[in-house]
Amino acid sequence: MAGAEEPTIVIFGDSLSAGYGIEVDQSWGNLLQARLKEQGYEHRVVNASISGETTEGGVTRIDSALSDFSPDLIILELGGNDGLRGFPPTRIEKNLEKLIVQAKSSGAAVILLGIRIPTNYGSRYSAEFEAVFRNVSERLNVQWIEFFMEGIALNDDLLQEDRIHPNASAQPMLLDNAWSIISATLQK
Repeated sequence: MAGAEEPTIVIFGDSLSAGYGIEVDQSWGNLLQARLKEQGYEHRVVNASISGETTEGGVTRIDSALSDFSPDLIILELGGNDGLRGFPPTRIEKNLEKLIVQAKSSGAAVILLGIRIPTNYGSRYSAEFEAVFRNVSERLNVQWIEFFMEGIALNDDLLQEDRIHPNASAQPMLLDNAWSIISATLQK
């Protein structure tokens, strides 16, 4: 990173991070920028999330995000759309691994935000899907949280009408769910 540029955090995710269905300024990414400023961090937050993004799509875009933004930290929130489409967990795991290795090789720290899928996919698939995040984080020594949507996913008051996407009221909770791991990573 050159000179006095502010350190950069890139949120690299899907609709859960892109602010789908709400005003962008209400999204947890914007709330993260405000919290960082309040707490004296000089980081700039870039939200490179795209609604509908899969891990495969992320693999095709990671190089440009790394070169465009030179992030110090990547917050990786992908995999949910893969799971909803029934992609094989081994494929999701390989893609997450590619994303993390690429980000780390650029010098960025990586945080992985785990996700779960609805129970109607069956207990076997759900267990294999959820294990992907643990496996990748342990193998590649990446900090992670098990369930980014904790306290939100089954609460209709915090979801949009589709009962999948968090509404504006849920955004501070998403930030709180991720904040401890983000702040711990920034203090290293």
